[in-house]
Amino acid sequence: MTENELTDVFTGESMDLRPGSDDCYKCSTCDTRCPVAAVDDEFPGPKFQGPEQWRLRRKDDQDVDPSVMSCSNCMRCDDACPSDVPLSQMHNTARADYVDEEMDRLSRAYLRNRLLANYGRLGAWGAKFPRLTNAVMGNPVTKWLNEKLLGITSEREFPAFAAQTFREWWDARGGARVESDERRVAYFHGDYANYNTPEVAKALVRVFESFGYEVAVPDQRCSGTPMFANGMRDDARRAARFNVETFAHLVEQGYDVVCSCTSCSMALRQEYPELYSFDGTAAVAANTYEALEYLRVHEDLDGELADASVPQDEFGDLAYHAPCHARNQGIAGQAVEVLDDVAGADPADVGDSCSGISGTYGWKEEKYDASMAIGEEMFEHMEAVEGETGMTECPTCAMQMEHGTGYEIRHPMEVLDAALVAD
Repeated sequence: MTENELTDVFTGESMDLRPGSDDCYKCSTCDTRCPVAAVDDEFPGPKFQGPEQWRLRRKDDQDVDPSVMSCSNCMRCDDACPSDVPLSQMHNTARADYVDEEMDRLSRAYLRNRLLANYGRLGAWGAKFPRLTNAVMGNPVTKWLNEKLLGITSEREFPAFAAQTFREWWDARGGARVESDERRVAYFHGDYANYNTPEVAKALVRVFESFGYEVAVPDQRCSGTPMFANGMRDDARRAARFNVETFAHLVEQGYDVVCSCTSCSMALRQEYPELYSFDGTAAVAANTYEALEYLRVHEDLDGELADASVPQDEFGDLAYHAPCHARNQGIAGQAVEVLDDVAGADPADVGDSCSGISGTYGWKEEKYDASMAIGEEMFEHMEAVEGETGMTECPTCAMQMEHGTGYEIRHPMEVLDAALVAD
């Protein structure tokens, strides 16, 4: 076994770490870009959580430090590292080891993290009775109990379930309305767009169909991002295997994979090939795109949007926040570039700060204050620009933006839908 070859902690199979795993020369660039380290003096930063702890663990002379559970999985360290060290991959594996070896399965923290990591399972039940679920979860007593019993902060409003899920809408309309042998996309919508914001998913379908694409919506599970962030090894492996098998089959038929959430596209195109080696993983990763990114690559958006306009009374000027997971894929700011010349949009980029919520991180009682402290810069930037409506591709960033500013938040696909399709 070579120095870089280890056992894949998420699959139990032999794997090679991404090139650069031993290339850390302790420059600390990752630490300076870490939003958690900036507000939490007790967090040692990604350099320790990644390369330093990894080397110690490889020699079997140190347990995983519990501070790894304070990493928010924003993955800004990957983008910052000048040597391409796979920092987030190391954090994911370290968290999984810590949860398996150190956490009490009956502890409040473990049960809370397991629930948050598996939102898709809870969402499926909540969506069956959306009005009742919304009433119960929005009740102050429920919020108080969630905080006291589970450690889920009562400061946030639980996201409302839609009266009709996206998949119910998809089935009711009879599925795809465009057929094509050459222009095909398979939509990975994720749990949140299905249960909570189906308007985003509907907008994506309409936009892609307006460009002549046949859209497939296969069965799928959570991308696994919240599971990686909470060290839920077995849950993440099951979800990833199901998704790879489903979407690899479609890729073989000529479909590309598009996502409306940047954390989902990040999982499929980076985290899966770094952490798993089952058949089809590489093919799915190589053919996965964020939705707007896909259109920028394959379509003449400047031409298509030349005469388009966005209803000013519906959106107002837009204050755009690029999610950390968009930055790590090299697609930060693309929504501003695309919509800048569209009449009625007038988007403004509010800077490169982290929103602070980082998926499940900001929902934890003990992390709420840190989450808001991280997001303070973004809140200030949003208030400073002329925008009247927030815009982002990440659903949890949207939660934080609305929570910290009171703005209504929209997705770029909704804006494109209004410009290209909606009457």
